[in-house]
Amino acid sequence: MFGRKQDPPLTVDAPVVDEPPQPTPSGKGRPTPKRKEAEARNKRPLVPADRRAAAREARAKARVQRDLEYQAMRNGDERHMPARDRGPVRRYVRDSIDARWNLGEFFLPFAAFCLVLQLVTAISAPLVAEISLVVLYAYIVTAMFDVAMMWRGLKKRLVAKFGAEALPRGLAMYAVMRAFQLRPMRLPKPRVQHGQHPA
Repeated sequence: MFGRKQDPPLTVDAPVVDEPPQPTPSGKGRPTPKRKEAEARNKRPLVPADRRAAAREARAKARVQRDLEYQAMRNGDERHMPARDRGPVRRYVRDSIDARWNLGEFFLPFAAFCLVLQLVTAISAPLVAEISLVVLYAYIVTAMFDVAMMWRGLKKRLVAKFGAEALPRGLAMYAVMRAFQLRPMRLPKPRVQHGQHPA
């Protein structure tokens, strides 16, 4: 009763401890598939189930593509031309050859005339047949020399206009083959007349 007053008990606030963040669940959220299951799911048949139908569809697609390319070569639409005929370099080559009179473009009719002449005169006039054969060979040599000179001058102009690194491989054969075709049979169709050389 007369004793010492007892102090009220001290209350100490507990220190606030931040709880560690809960780890976010990692992984896919689903079990990893077995190897056999994954391989079975990724397997695709190399051969379609109906091979005949697939072949018919492929032929139809190829036919549509060929028709599109043929029409493009007739009307000059370069977007749908075959890759070997696209680009400014090949267009310049075509225009240069079409603007020039080439001995090669008359080779087929001249060769046909010489062969018919040989058949007609083989028995009645063998000398004429031999002469026509010699003339045909001389024409071939002259046409080859003509196309060689054509390519030599054309290559110089191509290098000056586009640069040597811009010339694709096989351009010489592309030019020679066009020079030996009859003008009406050339594809893509000629865009210039004889004498209208490109700039």
